[in-house]
Amino acid sequence: MNALFGFIPDTAAAAIWAMVVASLMPLAFALLAKMFGGFNLVDNAHPRNFLQQTTGKAARANAAQQNSYETLPVFLVAVVVAMLFFVPQAIINNLAWLYVIIRIGYGAAYITNLATFRSILWGLSIACCLMLFYLAIRVSA
Repeated sequence: MNALFGFIPDTAAAAIWAMVVASLMPLAFALLAKMFGGFNLVDNAHPRNFLQQTTGKAARANAAQQNSYETLPVFLVAVVVAMLFFVPQAIINNLAWLYVIIRIGYGAAYITNLATFRSILWGLSIACCLMLFYLAIRVSA
């Protein structure tokens, strides 16, 4: 079975690439926050202070960055646990890339201030992680 309708191969490398992309997403949101906030080289002396003082899209992009860091460990562990317990690789790949796609949408919803939609996407992204854990439990039983 080809993952995500044949766009992603059924190899472990696909899940690993999803973990790499998910790990880089907080950096992308940080760059957006700095871009929206008018970050200058002088601000690099205290970038966290700069980001804490931003408003609007810049503040929301920074919040998306922080939330991405908060949920990333759960995702990474869920993928690794699923792989260790031999959940079928195609399923792992589907859920891993679905998580990444949802998190990209989450960031976009956060930045554009779509609060309810953002919360729904957050729940769906966590559901991907919980499903990976659940499947590992089922396979191990």
